Amino acid sequence: MYQTPSASESAASQGGRVRQHPGRPRAVLRLHLWLENDQGVLFGMGRLLLLREIHTSGSLSAAAANLGMSYRGAWGKIKKTEALLGKKLIERKGCRRSGYRLTEYGRSLALEYERWFASVERFALEQARQTVPLEVRQFGGPAADEAEDAPQHVNNNILK
Repeated sequence: MYQTPSASESAASQGGRVRQHPGRPRAVLRLHLWLENDQGVLFGMGRLLLLREIHTSGSLSAAAANLGMSYRGAWGKIKKTEALLGKKLIERKGCRRSGYRLTEYGRSLALEYERWFASVERFALEQARQTVPLEVRQFGGPAADEAEDAPQHVNNNILK
């Protein structure tokens, strides 16, 4: 859970970049963004997290367990997205028990979604700080404001 820092901690962690608003309520920017069509969800943060876990673990079963999902639920989300996009997101590594890996398309989609999400989040944070009479922080805590490329919950290591 996000812990609100004291004003002095906040100023130090921000490097002076964000004006402090004593007396203003503090808020955390949270965005829920996904892409859909009339047939369903094409891609969103949940699918990104699922692909990231598959990439890390090499296993759909482990990915589902790590995210608190059933195998069937994870498999259904992958298959639904693949059907809507007309492209495979994951493929078997080898024999049936070898696990899964992301296809080149799956890796590319995940990376581009991460970049897009980070860009939208940076813009939303900037706009909120300029217009909303609150002290607005980025989701992930004060250290997230210092990240140059991506918010804390978006991790560009999916291609490494």
